Amino acid sequence: MTIVIGFEGSANKIGVGIVRDGVVLSNPRHTYITPPGQGFLPSETAKHHRACVLSVLKEALLQAGIQPADIDCVAFTKGPGMGAPLVAVAIVARTVAQLWKKPLLGVNHCIGHIEMGRLITGAANPTVLYVSGGNTQVISYSERRYRIFGEAIDIAVGNCLDRFARVIKISNDPSPGYNIEQMAKKGTQFVELPYTVKGMDVSFSGILSYTEEMADKMLGSGECTPEDLCFSLQVTRISANFSKNMLACFSAGNLRLQEMMEVMCQERGAKLFATDERFCIDNGAMIAQAGWEMFRSGHVTSLEDSWVTQR
Repeated sequence: MTIVIGFEGSANKIGVGIVRDGVVLSNPRHTYITPPGQGFLPSETAKHHRACVLSVLKEALLQAGIQPADIDCVAFTKGPGMGAPLVAVAIVARTVAQLWKKPLLGVNHCIGHIEMGRLITGAANPTVLYVSGGNTQVISYSERRYRIFGEAIDIAVGNCLDRFARVIKISNDPSPGYNIEQMAKKGTQFVELPYTVKGMDVSFSGILSYTEEMADKMLGSGECTPEDLCFSLQVTRISANFSKNMLACFSAGNLRLQEMMEVMCQERGAKLFATDERFCIDNGAMIAQAGWEMFRSGHVTSLEDSWVTQR
């Protein structure tokens, strides 16, 4: 049996997960919440992670019912992500690895999401629609590498949702995207929002610019409600992703997107694999799982190479 512990802290969530041969033993996390209308600054987010990481680590070990001696490898998010939070968590991972005398592994955050999706859904070789805070990409595995076939050419869906939420003062708890989805269910009026599709690439900056410029005017005049704007944003961004004609996908936590993708896959004879918010939202188990795959393949990261990268 191989047991890997994973540390994730690339954005506003600090998570520690433990995986044993494809079984998630524990996966606690803690989220840094800012007031509605505000984003999370790197320095303040890193401060939150430093304050919480040891308690989350203790919780992970307790839930898993194991001791440090049982762990075979320590994995951490190497990037991409926000610099200060990444550094804060990497320091803890390096320290733990040295104290426990365990090998260290730096994991790509995006691959962590993909490998977690493969584990949970059982999809062997999927085409991936990867929709997260900093990334909107169409990915598939070819010649021992994950290849990007299309992506957002300016801002990702997640960044668009975060900034949209700030404009209309939507809470960050548990996440802007989740709250937008709930409000969208109450929207009845469609407001046309601009977006661009170029081949397999897509642009969302037009949506954001239009919303930032027009939201106060439209809401103040009663032309539409915040729920209508959320509904319109959800329909528009899903249409943009649909225009890329995926044959199969997973890792999109938005339920409405999953429903529409299911219809599209049925029409094309493909099968949809979708995870839920336990594993779509940033978590330590996904880093542990990617680390497990890498460790079993003979990879380790030396201390000299255990730096982090925002890109």
